[in-house]
Amino acid sequence: MHLSLEHLTTDFLPEIVALDRACFGKLWSTEQYQREFDSPNSDILTLLRVDSREILAYGCVWEIVDEAHITIVAVHPAQRQQGFGKLMLWGLLQAAIIRQLARATLEVRATNTTAIQLYEQFGFETAGRRKKYYADTGEDALILWKGGLRNSTCHKQLTAVRQNLYQKFQQQSFDLIVSLDTAGNTEIGSAAS
Repeated sequence: MHLSLEHLTTDFLPEIVALDRACFGKLWSTEQYQREFDSPNSDILTLLRVDSREILAYGCVWEIVDEAHITIVAVHPAQRQQGFGKLMLWGLLQAAIIRQLARATLEVRATNTTAIQLYEQFGFETAGRRKKYYADTGEDALILWKGGLRNSTCHKQLTAVRQNLYQKFQQQSFDLIVSLDTAGNTEIGSAAS
């Protein structure tokens, strides 16, 4: 299977809203997603099957001064446990680095141990708690931070994550094309046979 990690276009707005419903119930409205597409301070990335253009995962990051605020990391429920969430988080951090941001933050449900473990693998640390943050359940959110996006240690870590993902995808017979920069350059990995 050929996969592409790329910037999302408004052509996929109905599919993103449907996936939002499947993953979160109703996190954002169609209008909220449209605002993200229109904002110069927002990157929405998607992981697509190249042949069918099916969305497997998507994520959003905001630029706020020199910080990356990761607002969404979503993987289609039928596509979980394949490394797609890890790839999406890697892509969002790469988008932040392309924007030359210094650090990243996000909120996560305090009970979402799978997501928390993923974020910790990338060096995120708990910085605080927002009481009753999630309106649907009244659940608390943990506030996570990762500094050092501009330093070589972070770049080496992200390079290692990318290489591990490419190896994993190759074992699953996935080819991956990454197109994240605004110049249209692409990176191809996991040349599966």
